[in-house]
Amino acid sequence: MHIPAMDIPRAVSFYQAILGIDIEKMEIPRVEMGIFPYEEQMVTGIITKGEGFNTSANGVTIYLNGGDNLQTILDKVDKNGGKIIVPKTAHADENGFFALFLDTEGNKLGLNSPN
Repeated sequence: MHIPAMDIPRAVSFYQAILGIDIEKMEIPRVEMGIFPYEEQMVTGIITKGEGFNTSANGVTIYLNGGDNLQTILDKVDKNGGKIIVPKTAHADENGFFALFLDTEGNKLGLNSPN
């Protein structure tokens, strides 16, 4: 998963706060990154600032694992500079819940959880 950012420290702080994880900062020529934990993970993510990495609330929506109850994460979104755009909502097939939010960079992301 790739999340573009305009301000790496702000984006890293946001995701660390809402997800309760440590994000490693890294810099290579012309690109700043924040790397999500990747040990024992099937899928991981990177927050990236650099030419060609544009933030957007349009297009594909990435859904993050909301743990056992996504409301725990959702409760931290507004407090850390994001904005909830769809509150915790049951899936139409009643198989879990989802929510949508904007991060500090203006990207639209989702959360998904069983409860």
